[in-house]
Amino acid sequence: MAVINILMTGEDAGSFAQFENGDTRYVFDSLTSGGPQRLIEGPVCAFIDWVLDDLSGLEMCRRLRADPRTSDAHITMVLESCDAEDKRRALAAGADDYMVGPVDRTTALDRVLALGTGRMAQATNRPFTLGNLEIDLPALQARWEGKPIPLRPNEFRLLRFFAENADRVLTRTELIDGLGKQEPPIDERTVDVWIGRLRRALRDVGAGEPIRTVRSLGYVYDSH
Repeated sequence: MAVINILMTGEDAGSFAQFENGDTRYVFDSLTSGGPQRLIEGPVCAFIDWVLDDLSGLEMCRRLRADPRTSDAHITMVLESCDAEDKRRALAAGADDYMVGPVDRTTALDRVLALGTGRMAQATNRPFTLGNLEIDLPALQARWEGKPIPLRPNEFRLLRFFAENADRVLTRTELIDGLGKQEPPIDERTVDVWIGRLRRALRDVGAGEPIRTVRSLGYVYDSH
């Protein structure tokens, strides 16, 4: 089943129920100033409030465009009023569209369903690169200096999440949340098993030890 991610800057978005329509599942999640907090698998539609607690909606829009995970997202700026200058600034910052808020689950779904999936389907076709590491999403294949890295599906997704959050310490809980593995719940020790397999696969292709254990905290993928 295809997945379309609906990211919203409202605090309640993470609790919105998923919606299935035909062979497509629409998944909601909250969007913070640090970008998506979970692995993005599939096209993205983002709804950004004009005013946020820690930065402006315009700056959030610019950050999404600069982030390889969301650079192709369809971005809707949620304005506080129908002001012509605000609309102009939203489009100049990289938004595709705008609407006057507030936006709830139903409103967001209606807008995304009206868009269709044709344009958004291109968002997952670009390889993600980090130094010598390349992650080919359509092929579900990771490569180091062009050499394929043999990985099981969970290790592939784990490597991708590490690479997209490089140089940031991630706890086991954050890794489980990031991979969407809360339901059914898994033991944190399972994460250690995945990481052990991933480390062996990276060593086997000459990548060394990019995944470092941070005592009492978690793990970090060192990009340098």
